[in-house]
Amino acid sequence: MPKKRRKLDKDFEKIIYSSKKKIELILAKIYDIHDDDIQKEYMNAFQEVVNLFEILNSDYNLVGFHKDSELLNDNLKKAISKFEAEYEI
Repeated sequence: MPKKRRKLDKDFEKIIYSSKKKIELILAKIYDIHDDDIQKEYMNAFQEVVNLFEILNSDYNLVGFHKDSELLNDNLKKAISKFEAEYEI
């Protein structure tokens, strides 16, 4: 039985790419914090965002674009917004 092709979406790939860049920027800012305790606190808080991005990215790479893709992206956006609101970066 042939393997089912995953559905690709160029616009969604752009969203994933821009999310990746935003996460990299925030991580760079966290790494620039000189106080180790504060840096560790920020990294622990930001880990949820990184995990949500990994889920979104791996889901798209394995399955492609589907009905839950937008939901995963919305969850990622909310997590980034929550982090930025709670932590000054």
